[in-house]
Amino acid sequence: MTVTVVTGAASGMGRACAERLRGRADHLVAVDVRDPGIDGAIGVRCDITDRSAVEELVGRVRGLGPFAALAHAAGLSPTMADPRRIVEVNLVGTVHLLDAFEPLVVAGSAAVCFASSAGYLPLELLGPELAELINGPRAEGFLDRAGALLHDSGMAYAWSKKGVQLEAAKAAVRWGPRGGRVVSVSPGLIDTPMGRQEFEQQPIMQQMLDQTPLGRLGHAEEVAALVAFLLSADASFVSGIDILIDGALGAASAGMPA
Repeated sequence: MTVTVVTGAASGMGRACAERLRGRADHLVAVDVRDPGIDGAIGVRCDITDRSAVEELVGRVRGLGPFAALAHAAGLSPTMADPRRIVEVNLVGTVHLLDAFEPLVVAGSAAVCFASSAGYLPLELLGPELAELINGPRAEGFLDRAGALLHDSGMAYAWSKKGVQLEAAKAAVRWGPRGGRVVSVSPGLIDTPMGRQEFEQQPIMQQMLDQTPLGRLGHAEEVAALVAFLLSADASFVSGIDILIDGALGAASAGMPA
């Protein structure tokens, strides 16, 4: 009786993952801060920034059966919160989940953590303090230091998603000896309610879309298809990396010749 868990399952890419993964395991646990309301799934309300709530979630999963897969899509975009809260949800929440699920890992277990194309910002551009701090999200006072150093929500978002990429790679090293895998995926411009909110409030989003070689937004279902592959046995030797799904925006931004 295997168990698949999807966070951020109420809407957007998390919802698309839950719909795509439904039926892949004996139990689908759909997690969000509000009731995900997905037919055929076990809905769980959970604030991933609350370590005790995450541990309670993991205890529930343990009681259902062997842990098969985690698609961790919960997160905040720049217009949704202040810098400290963005780091708390995106990075600290990811750390809580990866740490709490680690004891459940068995051969074949896999996790996909949602980062972002924004996470490809070079760390050296952030300065030495932030470049060092990103490696210590479990340290005492981490959030206070991050909140003091990050004065812009957009920068906090990019920094936190870089942290997700790093934490997923570290978890892959820890999970590997037990037969488990961890990867991160970094979506670019995807047509979701969160993405539409960013377009409404940030003019740079349209500029980015205009630079995207495929000339369109991605769809949540396209990201979910990638996640489903990465969580499947077909990807059984894929671990410890980030996969960019951005319609070649990153390549265009890097000045690759046409």
